[in-house]
Amino acid sequence: MQSAAAIGLVRPCAKRPVLRNPSPAGARAALRLSAAAAAPRAGLVVAAAGLGRIGLVPASPDHERRSVAAAASAASGKPAAEEPAEEGGAALGKTLQLGVFFGLWYLFNIYFNIYNKQVLKVFPYPINITTVQFAVGTVISLFLWITGILKRPKISGAQLLAILPLAIVHTMGNLFTNMSLGKVAVSFTHTIKAMEPFFSVLLSAMFLGELPTPWVILSLLPIVGGVALASISEASFNWAGFLAAMASNVTFQSRNVLSKKLMLKKEASLDNINLFSIITVMSFFLLAPVTLLTEGVKVTPTFLQSAGLNLQQVYTRSLIAAFCFHAYQQVSYMILARVSPVTHSVGNCVKRVVVIVTSVLFFKTPVSPINSIGTAIALAGVFLYSQLKRLQPKPKAA
Repeated sequence: MQSAAAIGLVRPCAKRPVLRNPSPAGARAALRLSAAAAAPRAGLVVAAAGLGRIGLVPASPDHERRSVAAAASAASGKPAAEEPAEEGGAALGKTLQLGVFFGLWYLFNIYFNIYNKQVLKVFPYPINITTVQFAVGTVISLFLWITGILKRPKISGAQLLAILPLAIVHTMGNLFTNMSLGKVAVSFTHTIKAMEPFFSVLLSAMFLGELPTPWVILSLLPIVGGVALASISEASFNWAGFLAAMASNVTFQSRNVLSKKLMLKKEASLDNINLFSIITVMSFFLLAPVTLLTEGVKVTPTFLQSAGLNLQQVYTRSLIAAFCFHAYQQVSYMILARVSPVTHSVGNCVKRVVVIVTSVLFFKTPVSPINSIGTAIALAGVFLYSQLKRLQPKPKAA
């Protein structure tokens, strides 16, 4: 009768070499080799305790993870427990830093809107005020470059020509915003500026060929409807302030479209913060001649005193507003360098809510229920738009 091994029921074991009169060192080496070969087949972990004692225990997932961590730490020369702690500490530090940036972004924006509105109430010269704000921003930018806090960019004449259209629309956008703030309540200006997504979609479709999804188009309906509802019930409504805020929306979104259209070739030192600083300097030199030809220089002590204004108060509030004007925009770019555009858009929506609420409380702006509902609908539409925009597929490169 054939054996079980002969008919294939039992697989014959591989022959093992027989050691005759092994030395103690040879015996230990053979024992280690035998245990190492058996561990993968049996699913066991071999733990050597001393030279002569070997224990076999079932390999648990935790044990395996500890073994891998121990091996990695032995290879790197660092304790295994330090790496997760260091990673966790770094992540917490970045989160706290980002939280501070968001807080500063909102705080600078609140102070800018409050002090800027206070100045515009008694000094209705928005071109002069905007020029002062760009002048202060220029001084801050030059200070950061000279001291080395911000790396000085290497930029060519061709790049400056490419940036010029961005500087023009940036200048116009901030000028129109100040014009609107001088005519209507801060809360109403920011409600109208919630229409930015509408103009972004419109201009991107017209000049970039980026067609939105039906869901994105539907998200624009509450924005437009909310702004319309807030406008018809706004106590401070006037067409000059309304149209200036709308013009600000168009110019700011034109800046975004132009930046994509021109596709600026940046050097390593020309990051977003440096680009913003260059645009600020260019905006000052663009607007200064316009100020001379239109309103004239009205920020002199002689003119302010002749108008019966408190010189120290106007200068102090103007400088604080100008500093916050530059600071909140620079912090905004610093946040954008750390988060996705969608997260930044959501943060901007929350910022608008914070500014509207604080300005209403500070200036005691009369707000009707219909106005509040319209503003809430518009801001909810902006939030919905930012979420749907994330799901929109990116346009394919030609």
